[in-house]
Amino acid sequence: MATIEECRAALDKLSDSMRHAEGDVREAVSLDRSVSCHIRDLDVTFVGRLTGGRIRVDDTVPGPPPERAEIRLAMDGDDLVALVDGELHFARAWGSGRVRLEAGFRDLLRLRKLL
Repeated sequence: MATIEECRAALDKLSDSMRHAEGDVREAVSLDRSVSCHIRDLDVTFVGRLTGGRIRVDDTVPGPPPERAEIRLAMDGDDLVALVDGELHFARAWGSGRVRLEAGFRDLLRLRKLL
């Protein structure tokens, strides 16, 4: 099982990758939205903001997200690490229920470019 520190490192790695994105991916990550990532097996949530093409983690809170973020992710820690390391395909994980992504319809249309 991935630790909180490994999950935070994975989010930082994802953020760094997003910052260097080009084309459709760069357009998809150019949103300015609140974000939460609930790590189900650790029962902890990273809350922050997608802004400037990066994910900025502002806090780590116990349990589910305290407020409804505009973009909401939920998964196990091992799945987060595997996604960021390229060992797990996001669309397959989402389709099988291993990863949950919730957002407004327009945001989902933009974020689908990441798939």
